[in-house]
Amino acid sequence: MIDEILNDANARMGKTLDSLQQAFAKIRTGRANPSLLDTITVDYYGTKTPLSQVASISVEDGRTLAVSPWEKPLVPEIEKAILRSDLGITPVSNGDIIRVPLPPLTEENRRDLAKQAKHESENGRIAIRNIRRVAIADVRELVKEKEATEDDAHKAEDRVQAFTDARVAEIDAALASKESDLMEI
Repeated sequence: MIDEILNDANARMGKTLDSLQQAFAKIRTGRANPSLLDTITVDYYGTKTPLSQVASISVEDGRTLAVSPWEKPLVPEIEKAILRSDLGITPVSNGDIIRVPLPPLTEENRRDLAKQAKHESENGRIAIRNIRRVAIADVRELVKEKEATEDDAHKAEDRVQAFTDARVAEIDAALASKESDLMEI
């Protein structure tokens, strides 16, 4: 029973890290990255469809993304979807391919994006700590119901804390990496 609680807590902490990586992918750096457009959906025959499912997205050069729709009538829809997004970028179309130039980041933009990255990482740390709290409460509940011994509970709490420390260290490393990417000129 304790092993189930520990495995569940570890898996949930892993999902929190995956979620943080996705949030970091949305924060643009100075370089073009196709994952920047992952959150954009296009109206495709009345259905909201992710952009990556209706077009191929590639890096044309260091500061430009090229979006090649699989169907030509989608070009205006994709342009509108990119404009509606909160990314602050303007697409340029030549009829077949949509180019998305990314303006260079100013020092102020870089600081704002670094603050956003810190905020996302702090949310990740909070989620990890909440998972730890729930797992420890579940273990203590097992002790209260006489389904586990005090020694087993203490060992389980130590393991949950070890999981927590490892995941928080991973979050810190991911944040440091993202900040260095953001501040790189």
